[in-house]
Amino acid sequence: MVGRGSLCPTVGRGRPMTRVAAIDCGTNSIRLLVADVPQQGAHTDLVRRMEVVRLGQGVDATGRLAPEAIERTRAALAEYAGTARELGATAVRMAATSASRDAANRADFEKMVTATLGRLPDVITGSEEAELSFLGATASLNAAADAHGAPSPRPPFLVVDIGGGSTEFVLGDSAGVRAARSVDIGCVRLTERHLHGDPPTADEIRRAEADIRTALAQVTAEVPVAEAATLVGVAGSVTTVAAIALGLPAYDPVAIHGSRIPVDAVREVTADLLAATRETRAALPVMHPGRVDVIGAGALILRVLMDEFGMPEVVVSEHDILDGIALRLARG
Repeated sequence: MVGRGSLCPTVGRGRPMTRVAAIDCGTNSIRLLVADVPQQGAHTDLVRRMEVVRLGQGVDATGRLAPEAIERTRAALAEYAGTARELGATAVRMAATSASRDAANRADFEKMVTATLGRLPDVITGSEEAELSFLGATASLNAAADAHGAPSPRPPFLVVDIGGGSTEFVLGDSAGVRAARSVDIGCVRLTERHLHGDPPTADEIRRAEADIRTALAQVTAEVPVAEAATLVGVAGSVTTVAAIALGLPAYDPVAIHGSRIPVDAVREVTADLLAATRETRAALPVMHPGRVDVIGAGALILRVLMDEFGMPEVVVSEHDILDGIALRLARG
């Protein structure tokens, strides 16, 4: 696998391209994007994959990554490394986020990645995670609006990336990021802390809501969320809520990307998910098996932040930190 610094242009559609492989390793899932990236304009996906490996299993309680979680991650990463090589990616970057940042045995994880991928992961800060999410989420918003026959969303954007262990909030516009904050609420972390029932009890939900509001107070102390004209939601919790709200018969990223989901629909979907049993959630046609246990918490984070910040709708982006990693890798 060629390291980050080796950038060689390829040719596609008459434009010079850089073929890169981006890997995002979060608390719940590990994802791969191999893409051809021009110096300007939209990138072209060659492969986009996601595996739920639950790297952050138990880390909130123990402070350590479980050996079986590291092994699940290794197996997926080995496949991703092979795919990137086969497609001729000339640069690769793996960004590891909340779970590995927090773990006391982070060195064990880094040793595994080096042996599997041939290079250390970049265990990025919450601030860089937010910036990459903003870049990826906003790069294609206008094109997505055109595809839906809708007006382009107005800046400034508040991009919210609901992950497994943390949630990133970043405010910015075409000039760049104005403010950002990462807080330790995520769908896996909140589920493990609070939502133990099947379905969770009203008291469990209240405790989770209180945890979310405490984190949001930290956000508003640093990020002027009232300046945002558009809320942009990214990552699996948001896209799954959108798929349910849209009534899709199967998960359809084209229909989801750029869709606008009103807060009332988010409230309804969240209430339904929290009232449902695991079996009922698993039967939803748009539900990824790896999200069944944690989607209620992810939806709750979205609903509470929309209510607290007075957001009438969320613009949903299928592009997120993974795309940001690819764009930054190719363009610097």
